[in-house]
Amino acid sequence: MMNFQQSFKGAKSAGTLYLVPTPIGNLDDMTFRAVKILQTVDLIASEDTRNTQKLLNHFEIETPQESFHEHNSGLKLSKMLQFLAAGKAIAQVSDAGLPSISDPGHDLVLACISEGIDVVALPGASAGITALIASGIAPQPHIFYGFLPRKKSEQVAFLTEKMAYPESQIFYESPHRVAATLTNLLAVYGDREVAFVRELTKLFEEYRRGRISEVLASLETHPIKGECLLIVSGSDAVAADEAADLTDLEAVAALIQAGEKPNAAIKKVAKTRGLVRQELYQSYHDL
Repeated sequence: MMNFQQSFKGAKSAGTLYLVPTPIGNLDDMTFRAVKILQTVDLIASEDTRNTQKLLNHFEIETPQESFHEHNSGLKLSKMLQFLAAGKAIAQVSDAGLPSISDPGHDLVLACISEGIDVVALPGASAGITALIASGIAPQPHIFYGFLPRKKSEQVAFLTEKMAYPESQIFYESPHRVAATLTNLLAVYGDREVAFVRELTKLFEEYRRGRISEVLASLETHPIKGECLLIVSGSDAVAADEAADLTDLEAVAALIQAGEKPNAAIKKVAKTRGLVRQELYQSYHDL
């Protein structure tokens, strides 16, 4: 059944869930509307109440909080819905940026829509989009993936599936894993344009723009820490030509070098290039 919401018109029998963005580093990025909503709602559902309390103290907001995160969302969801059904308003916030992106907010949004409860999103800070528009990488079209798989084999498999996509790609990454991820990107995507971004809106905000190999080399001379993003250019005709220069067996070897198991690499190359897998397998093993 279609859901039809008129956010600010008509009589309401239930409260409203507000999705309120918070600064990703610089408190001056908090909007007037966000402060007003946090001041006037009945409850703030916070990913981390301790972190959010610092924000509330800064803006002298006294609205009570309730923790709502990935480890307790199943237990708290029904309570939140009952609160909203009684005509109360809730503002949901994450630790930084837009809620419902990399936290359990989406579950609450779906539940509210299912129950006919209004969901109103406020515009505001978003690390991925903020980094993208200053990266020098084409801003549209783009795809946001968030955090990549941690295991090398899983990450390589994920990237292999996305390597031909023309869209610019946005990834979050830990500073401890950036070098490994760039190494995998180089092996799978080739030496594309990339922007490495860290500590957005903070004192040590930094952009490193260039080829993947250049940014990777810079990590050896200029170590990093803090919150990081990678903006990677999409596949284009030049990249496709470079990939085509590899023989079938060289393409298999490149995937294996990046951490893929031989049989999985053979399967992916065969699928990508329209080859008979068994024939490629025999060629690889010189049968």
